Amino acid sequence: MAVCARLCGVGPSRGCRRRQQRRGPAETAAADSEPDTDPEEERIEAGAAALSGALGGRGAGPQSPPRCSLLELPPELLVEIFASLPGTDLPSLAQVCTKFRRILHTDTIWRRRCREEYGVCENLRKLDITGVSCRDVYAKLLHRYRHILGLWQPDIGPYGGLLNVVVDGLFIIGWMYLPPHDPHVDDPMRFKPLFRVHLMERKSATVECMYGHRGPHNGHIQEFRTWLREEWGRTLEDIFHEHMQELILMKFIYTSQYDNCLTYRRIYLPPSHPDDLIRPGLFKGTYGSHGLEIVMLSFHGKRARGTKITGDPNIPAGQQTVEIDLMHRIQLPDVESLRNFNELSRIVLEVREQVRQEQQQQENGLEDGEGRGRQSPREPQRGPAQPIVEPPAEKVGAPGDGEAAAAAAPAPEQPAHSGQGQPFVLPVGVSSRNEDYPRTCRMCFYGTGLIAGHGFTSPERTPGVFILFDEDRFGFIWLELKSFSLYSRVQATFRNAEAPSPQAFEEMLKNIQSLTS
Repeated sequence: MAVCARLCGVGPSRGCRRRQQRRGPAETAAADSEPDTDPEEERIEAGAAALSGALGGRGAGPQSPPRCSLLELPPELLVEIFASLPGTDLPSLAQVCTKFRRILHTDTIWRRRCREEYGVCENLRKLDITGVSCRDVYAKLLHRYRHILGLWQPDIGPYGGLLNVVVDGLFIIGWMYLPPHDPHVDDPMRFKPLFRVHLMERKSATVECMYGHRGPHNGHIQEFRTWLREEWGRTLEDIFHEHMQELILMKFIYTSQYDNCLTYRRIYLPPSHPDDLIRPGLFKGTYGSHGLEIVMLSFHGKRARGTKITGDPNIPAGQQTVEIDLMHRIQLPDVESLRNFNELSRIVLEVREQVRQEQQQQENGLEDGEGRGRQSPREPQRGPAQPIVEPPAEKVGAPGDGEAAAAAAPAPEQPAHSGQGQPFVLPVGVSSRNEDYPRTCRMCFYGTGLIAGHGFTSPERTPGVFILFDEDRFGFIWLELKSFSLYSRVQATFRNAEAPSPQAFEEMLKNIQSLTS
C-alpha cells in the first residue's frame, strides 16, 4: 500500500495523560505541569544511593574503587551525557526521577539533538527572543513532523511531480522541483516552495501554503500567461505548434484543480551497487511536445529501468518508460553507416529477434525439465544461450556477411568508465528536441520503450537503442517513433531520500506503477 500524507493531516493526534508512554520524546519531557517533587521518586533516589554505598563497601577486594551513583554526578556532566543520547530515549530518563526531569529542561540538550538529528544549523540561541525553546522546536516541530521529511510524488493525474520536504533553518519546507525549460536538459532544476511549517510561539506549529492561486478561482488569460512563463519559459505567441498548445493548456487546466489539496506518495532514490553501469538516480529527459520530464534510473541485475516521476497524458507518472537489456550490447557501425536509419533499424531488429529466440529457449528449457542438463533460466548467463545461425526472414536487409552478424551479437564486456568513446551521430530522419547532444558515446545496449495513445490507451513496448554518453548523460532512440530522447542527471542533493532496504525500493516502484496502470 502506498504511503500517503495530506497537508491537513500531518502530525499525530493528542493523547491523554494515560498514554504518556506512547507520546513523542520531547512531548513527555516537556510536560511542565507535573510537580517537581515526587515522594516515590525521592524514595527511589535514596534507595539507589544506599544501594550504591552498600555495593561499594562489600567484599569486592581492597583494590575496588568506591562506586558512584549516576544521581551523584554533577548536573553539567549529566547534561553532557543526556545530550549525547537520541531524543527518543530522553522521555524514559524524564520518568526516572525529579532531578533527571529538571535537567532535561536544559536547552543545551535539545539544541544538540536538533543539530545532530535534523541538521538544524541556525543559531538556536536567537529563539530566546521569541520565547520558543529548543525543546519546543524539537518536540512540536521537528519530531512531530519527522514522518513527512523526504521525497514525495504528488498525485496530479498523469503529471506527477517531485517534492522534497526538508528542515530548512527553523522551518520545515516542502520544495517542489521542476525540470528546466525545454529543451535545455543540461540546465539545473528549478524549485519553489509549496508549503512550510514553522513554530513562532510556544503553541502548536503552523502550516502555511506557499503555492497556487490563493484558493478556488476562475482562471483567466493573465493567470495562464503567468503560469506559462514560469512553467515553460515562453509566451503564448512563442508556441506555434497547435498540438503543443493543446497539451500545455490541458496541463494548466488539470493542475489548477489541485492547488488546494494534494495527496502525496513517498518515493525513494534507487540504491547503488559497485557493479552498476553508472550511478543510478534522477535524470531530466526530453519527451517531444510534452517537454522535459523527470525519470528515475535504477538497476536490477541484468536490466536497467527508467521510471517516470513526472509524466504526461500518453505515458503517466509512475510508468516504466524505458527498459535496458544489459546482456545485449549493440555495436554501432561507422558514422557514415549510422546516418542511415535503415542500417540502425536492421541491427536493432536483429538483436530483438535474438532476444526473442533466447526467451523461447528458456521457456522450452522449463517445459523440458532439468533432466536434460540445461542451464536454469534463473542462473546468471554471460552471453546468449545459443548463437543465431540463420537470420529471420522478416529482417530488413538480411545480413550475409560477418560484419552484420557481429553487429547483432553482444559485444565483449568493457568497463563502463574506461573513457574510450566512439563517434556518434543521429541517423537522418530521427527527430531530437535538443541538437546539442554528445558526439561520442561509451557503449550502446538494446532496450525497449513504452509508447501509448492519449489517456494511456493501447500501451506497448517497442524496440530502441540505449546510448551511454558518460556518467551523467544517456540517450534513447525510439525506433518506431524515429525520435531521440536525451537525459541529463539531476545534480540536486535530496535529503532523507534513501530507501530503508532494497525490498522497500522495489515495493515503492510497484506501488507508483500500479496506481496508473
